[in-house]
Amino acid sequence: MLMDPTLALLGVGAFLAGMVDAVVGGGGLIQIPLLFSAFPQAAPATLFGTNKLASVFGTAGAAVQYSRRVSIPWRAAGPAALAAAIGSCSGARAVVLFPPAALRPLILVLLILVALYTFLRKDFGIHHRRLASAGRECGLAILIGAALGFYDGFFGPGTGSFLIFLFIRILGMDFLHASVSAKIVNVSTNLAAIAVFVSHGAVFWQVALVMACCNLLGSRVGTGLALRHGVVFIRKAFLAVVLVLILRFAADTFL
Repeated sequence: MLMDPTLALLGVGAFLAGMVDAVVGGGGLIQIPLLFSAFPQAAPATLFGTNKLASVFGTAGAAVQYSRRVSIPWRAAGPAALAAAIGSCSGARAVVLFPPAALRPLILVLLILVALYTFLRKDFGIHHRRLASAGRECGLAILIGAALGFYDGFFGPGTGSFLIFLFIRILGMDFLHASVSAKIVNVSTNLAAIAVFVSHGAVFWQVALVMACCNLLGSRVGTGLALRHGVVFIRKAFLAVVLVLILRFAADTFL
């Protein structure tokens, strides 16, 4: 039976994850290590399923908030979301079938890679320049959605950051349009992965619902801060939190 202090800690972590994810992505970097620490004997698929259910509400809330201020580029976001849902199902099934003993080191490696990417990524995406060819934009969006959908279903942390980066770099969006598009794709991947995990009974429902409420609240705060003040101070806090979590996850894996 989960003790109340532990549930409270998971709630605080979900709030911070929702706030960070709404701005720069990477909320799973906070939630997943906390879940592994709280349930060290649980199957990884169960913890990933709980994380997805906790995250989808905050992601959807951020998408709604962003859409009130930023027009949604559906020509790219729609196909990417559909492809990502299919990819996410495949990735989630890979988690269910993947040997649990081999999964922890892989998670640690991915955490480090995502943290390095976030640290090295420069600010960009000032101007919104859509691709002239609608067909090319749709094709590239499908490729991005399918690849990152699989990644999100299989592991997840940093997916929002990667989506924003690729939407800006490849599709020519500015930061805000890339952010709202990434949230739409993330909602799609989360729902697809949740369907797979639930079908395998892989969710701690009570924990997920408490974390979902906290994640949604954090998402509202993070989106408001991003729209009003920018992301510099949250990005610094995010990198500090990621470093601490990598050290903690490494200790849990090797000690």
